[in-house]
Amino acid sequence: MLRRFLLRRALLGVLVLWLVTLGTFLLFFVAPSDPARTLAGRQATPEQVELIRHNLGLDRPTLVQYLDYLNRLIHGDLGQSYFSGESIGKILSEDFPPTASLVIGGAILWVVIGVGAGVISATRARSLLDRVVTFLALAAVSMPTFVVGLLLLYFLFFQLSMAGAPVLPPDSYVAFTDSPGEWARHLILPWITLAMVQAASYVRLTRGSMLDTLGEDYIRTARAKGVPEGQVIYRHGLRAALTPVVTQLGVDVGTLIGGVVVTESVFGLGGIGQAVVQAFVSGDLPVIMGVVVLATTAVVLANLLVDLAYGLLDPRIRLA
Repeated sequence: MLRRFLLRRALLGVLVLWLVTLGTFLLFFVAPSDPARTLAGRQATPEQVELIRHNLGLDRPTLVQYLDYLNRLIHGDLGQSYFSGESIGKILSEDFPPTASLVIGGAILWVVIGVGAGVISATRARSLLDRVVTFLALAAVSMPTFVVGLLLLYFLFFQLSMAGAPVLPPDSYVAFTDSPGEWARHLILPWITLAMVQAASYVRLTRGSMLDTLGEDYIRTARAKGVPEGQVIYRHGLRAALTPVVTQLGVDVGTLIGGVVVTESVFGLGGIGQAVVQAFVSGDLPVIMGVVVLATTAVVLANLLVDLAYGLLDPRIRLA
């Protein structure tokens, strides 16, 4: 039954991926900018522009171009950059590790903080601790990401460096294969920045879900039977309360894989977000389309993992 459930979700994911690629391709053709004119420059003659358009294959019928584009996608070919001539796959493979490292490490941190604080807040509802946690969550979610990043840089890098204790580096990315220790050291501040912003919503989500779950009849029955409170909260209550949290996690991770532009910019990590910004500025449409395909694939895969987690958390969902 679980296999059929996941198969239906996988087929739906393929349909979503196809619709997104179709929409992206159509946007490419209705875009006001002309890639051939941009590449040729303002001083180019109409003949030169037409030659570039012919070399790029832009003078072919739209349907032929789309079928060729779809065929290349099926074979894993995302095309080439108009400006550098470099393979989009190579560009993304070089920019993907910083983004993936940032998102995965940050996700672990914000889930631990958000879920932990949310459970504590829910089990002590309307207490002083609950009010403090709620206030901190609201303050964190209200702060722009670049403000959080700059504050962390000021207090945890500049101030420590001025005090003669440069524990954390300011920016740049070190590959995990080069040095795991330096990889983690260079990502600590970006992880904290991303986690502080994202964890706030998980605190509120977990708190609300836990309060609803702890009011269910089976929770009261478990308590009446003398089940230890810790087991009631973490084994019975938290498992059921995690469903909306898992949903939000799948959406966030899948979306952020497409680029964490602000955090990457503040800490100079490079990554997918920086590649997208540069592509938009230069009008390099194949790179933009490649990132859209990557981000959509990440969202689809993340949602498949969420569906699998649903089946493990609540067997009734397998029959949906």
